[in-house]
Amino acid sequence: MLIERRPTRISDALQASLPPLLARLYGARNITDPTELELSAGRLLPPGDLLGLSQAVELLCQMLEQQGRVLVVSDFDVDGATSCAVVIRALSQMGFQHLDYIVPDRFTYGYGLSPEIVDLAVERHPDLIITVDNGISSIDGVDRARLAGIKVLITDHHLPPEDLPAADAIVNPNQRDCEFASKALAGVGVAFYLMLALRARLRETGWFEKNGLAEPRLADLLDLVALGTVADVVALDQNNRILVHEGLRRIRAGHACAGILALLELSGRNRSNLQASDLGFAVAPRLNAAGRLEDMSLGIACLLTDDPDSARRVARQLDTINTERKRIEADMREQALQTMNDLQAEMLSGQAALPAALCLYNPDWHQGVAGILASRVKEQFHRPVIIFANAGADADGNGELKGSARSIPGLHIRDLLDSVASRHPGLISKFGGHAMAAGLSLPESNLSAFIEAFQQAAAGQLDDAALQQKVLSDGELDIDAFSLQTAELLRQAGPWGQGFPAPLFDGEFSLIDQRLVGGFHLKMIVSPDGGQTMLDAIAFNIDSNVWPDPSKRKVTLVYRLDVNEFRGQQQLQLLVEHLL
Repeated sequence: MLIERRPTRISDALQASLPPLLARLYGARNITDPTELELSAGRLLPPGDLLGLSQAVELLCQMLEQQGRVLVVSDFDVDGATSCAVVIRALSQMGFQHLDYIVPDRFTYGYGLSPEIVDLAVERHPDLIITVDNGISSIDGVDRARLAGIKVLITDHHLPPEDLPAADAIVNPNQRDCEFASKALAGVGVAFYLMLALRARLRETGWFEKNGLAEPRLADLLDLVALGTVADVVALDQNNRILVHEGLRRIRAGHACAGILALLELSGRNRSNLQASDLGFAVAPRLNAAGRLEDMSLGIACLLTDDPDSARRVARQLDTINTERKRIEADMREQALQTMNDLQAEMLSGQAALPAALCLYNPDWHQGVAGILASRVKEQFHRPVIIFANAGADADGNGELKGSARSIPGLHIRDLLDSVASRHPGLISKFGGHAMAAGLSLPESNLSAFIEAFQQAAAGQLDDAALQQKVLSDGELDIDAFSLQTAELLRQAGPWGQGFPAPLFDGEFSLIDQRLVGGFHLKMIVSPDGGQTMLDAIAFNIDSNVWPDPSKRKVTLVYRLDVNEFRGQQQLQLLVEHLL
C-alpha cells in the first residue's frame, strides 16, 4: 500500500477567510471560492434545468385534478425507500387521496419496473405509476404498463441506456441534453426536486387556497433526502452537500420523521451532534437489511409512520434483521477469504500475480448480501470484484446467477460490462449500474466464459499502477493540532462523504501500548513526539495474527481525528484506518 499526499492549492480567498488547516483541507478538495462552502437551502440549484420536469409536473397536476390512483414503484435500497417516502408524504400533503406503493421482491422480480412488476401493479388499478430510483432502463415494463392503459412517470438517477423507455415523462439529471448542473443527485434528490416543482406549480394556480390546504413545508422532508443521499454514496458536490447539511441540521434539532429518530435511538447515536457518517453506518444498514434479506416495505413503513411507538417497534424488527444480515455476511466473508487465500497460494506457486479482476461464486451465498461482500473483498485486494449468488432457474429451468460488482478508481464497471456484453452477445442476460457499482445476471453455464472475458477486459484497462492500492492522505498534523478543538472543527466542517472525503492524516508515532479489545480491535496509546504527548488510538477489525506485535516500537498510522464520548466525558481519539 502506498500513502500519497493530496495535492493542495490554497486560493488567496480561502487563505484570507479560513483557519489554515481548513484552508488546506478544502483546497485539497478543489474548493477555491468560499461561496462553495455556503450550504444554506437558498443556494440549491433551481429545478428548472431538469429535463422532463415540466411534463412530469403537468402529468401530476392532471392526476391531482382527477384524483387518479397513483402507485409508486420503489427500489429496494435506502435511496429507493427514502424516495418513496418523500413522494408519498409530499403528494399526500398536496391533496392526492389515492396513494400506494410497491417494492419488487429482489429475489423474485429483480430490479426495476419489469413486466412482471407491472402485472402486479395492474391488480391495484393505478392510473399512474411513478418509479423512484429506478425505471430508466425499463423499456419492456413501460410498454406493458402503457398497453394496460397506465401512464408512467420515471424518476431515476442511474445512467440511461441508448434507447429510453416510452414513458409519459422522465426526470433524470443524467439524461442526454439535461442541463441540470448536478449529475450526482441521488434518486431521493430527484424525487425531492420533482416535489419542489409540483408545489411551485400548484402555488401558482392557487390550488392550496382553493382547496383549503396548507402549503406543504417540503423542508420537513430533508431528513429523508439526507439519509438517501448519504446511503447511496453519491458524490457530495455542493448541491448534495447542501441537501445533506440541511437534513442533518433538522435531525439534530429533533425535526425528523419518527422512523429515523427511532433508528438513531436504537443505534445509540446522539442526534444532537449527528454526522453524515452516522447515517451511513448506523441508520442505512438497518434499513438496507430489510431489502437485502426480506422486504423493503418494512423499511418504507418505518419512514412513513408518524407514531413514535410504531416507529420503535418497526425499528426493532429492522435491527433484528440487520443482526442476521451481519451473521450471514461474516460467514460469506470467511468463505470468500479462504477462496482468495487458496487462489493466492496457487498464484504464488506458479509465480503469477492475481488477475486484474476477481469473480467469486458459492452456490450457498445469499443474493442480498453479495454487494456488501463484493465491497469487502475489493477493499482488501484492491481489484474490481463481482460476487455471484444463485438466483434459481430461469423460465426454461436453466440455472441463473446474479452478480454484484464493485470497482476501483480508474475502472467504470458499468461501461466494462457493456463492453463485455457487446463483444460477447448472449453472455450476460442483463446488467446496469454506475461507475463504481453494478449488477448483472447470466446463465450459470456462462460463468466460466464470462470470468475469462471480464478479467481480460479489466486487464486491458488496468495497469500495475492502477492495481497498487493507494491511500490519499491530507498529510501530517502539527503537534498542537492534536486537540478536541481541532476534532470538533473538522466535525463541523462537513458534511464529508463520497467525492468530498473526510480528512485523513498520516504520520509516524511511538507505540507506547497495544492490546486487543473485543477480539478484533487494537487499542493503542501512541505518541507523535516520542512520549511527551500521549494519544488514544483504535484500529478496528485488525488481523489478530499480526497484532498485537510487542516487537513494534514505531508505527505509521493513517488516521482520522475523532471525539470519543463515554459517560459524559469527551476525549480525543485517533481512528486508525491503516496501520503499518
